[in-house]
Amino acid sequence: MSFSLNRATIIGNLTRDPESRTTNTGQNVVSFGVATSRRWKDQASGEMKEATEFHNCVAWAKLAQTIATYCHKGSKVYVEGRLQTRSWDDPTGVKKYRTEIVADNLIMLDRKGDTSAAPPQAATKKEAPAEEEINIEDIPF
Repeated sequence: MSFSLNRATIIGNLTRDPESRTTNTGQNVVSFGVATSRRWKDQASGEMKEATEFHNCVAWAKLAQTIATYCHKGSKVYVEGRLQTRSWDDPTGVKKYRTEIVADNLIMLDRKGDTSAAPPQAATKKEAPAEEEINIEDIPF
């Protein structure tokens, strides 16, 4: 018996506002980008280095609607899902590929009351109180 696993888990910041649309069948879908960074000390020079990766993400149905409503450029998020590669032919006939994280779960990690990354209109909206504040140090990895 052979087992396989297709799972992606990232914590990062949205690189742009989510792009929401509806399919011909009425299904909600949202596309968004997430940037993740890693830091390390260069062994040769001893200086700190940083590299950033940019991930394309997509979410469907109710999760898509939630992301479109509450997330914006700069939001810190935990995204969990699977990797999927799709292909299409561009207008010149060249085959194009895109690998995305198809999100199954998203947790908003911005601190309650942190408006530094919030859009200007967020300060004027009346928001429902959060059930529980999530601290990034509490995530077990």
